[in-house]
Amino acid sequence: MTRANPWLQRFHPSPRSDVQVICFPHAGGSASFYHALSAALSPSAELLAVQYPGRQERRHEPPITDLRLLAGRIAEVLGPGGDRPRVFFGHSMGALVAYETVLTLGGHGPSALFVSGRRAPSRVRHEMLHLLDDHDLVAHLKALNGSEAAVLADEELRKLVLTTVRADYRAIETYRPEAGARLDCPISALTGDADPLTTLAEAQAWSTHTNSGFELHVFSGGHFFIRDHNAAVAKAILKCLETIDA
Repeated sequence: MTRANPWLQRFHPSPRSDVQVICFPHAGGSASFYHALSAALSPSAELLAVQYPGRQERRHEPPITDLRLLAGRIAEVLGPGGDRPRVFFGHSMGALVAYETVLTLGGHGPSALFVSGRRAPSRVRHEMLHLLDDHDLVAHLKALNGSEAAVLADEELRKLVLTTVRADYRAIETYRPEAGARLDCPISALTGDADPLTTLAEAQAWSTHTNSGFELHVFSGGHFFIRDHNAAVAKAILKCLETIDA
């Protein structure tokens, strides 16, 4: 892992790989969520995980509660890219952040976008989870069985987690996508067949947000299906990378 840039973490350096995969975490999540996927992709592709402010070593920084502002900051960090093609991968909230980052980068965007565990931007649900009291928000997180659920028993850690989750949920729930916006890169949507937050139709709707190709991958499991299918998810990414001219 490198700390040269607080926004990006690299777990398995692969300087000779032809492609970089930039990963965006879920609400309340951190860059370390992608450690296993990084291992599965290495050395064929080098994974860089985005670390949002307000978590782990950036826990003393205030979280960003405006999703477009967060995407803009990430776009500034990523810049136009280097000599290797890039692919973006975002899970849950990370799918929206990745999507908005692509829009911000314009012609300097990635060769492909993977969106996981998230309905398409055009499928809006009016939710107010960030306004739940602590008890109900904890119950919600436990029901999703996310990585945050494991630390909720510790009072001090619970306070940190809830602060971050609440800020991230506010960013998601106040976000309104640009009507009719479409990307020029292909989109691959990944979803769990028992995800309470995303139906198959809502995942399929990502097809309306690109002028290029679209694929839908359905896995067994709930919202965090990716943890049980890292090898299969890596395989889907690597298959897509075969079509990219490095």
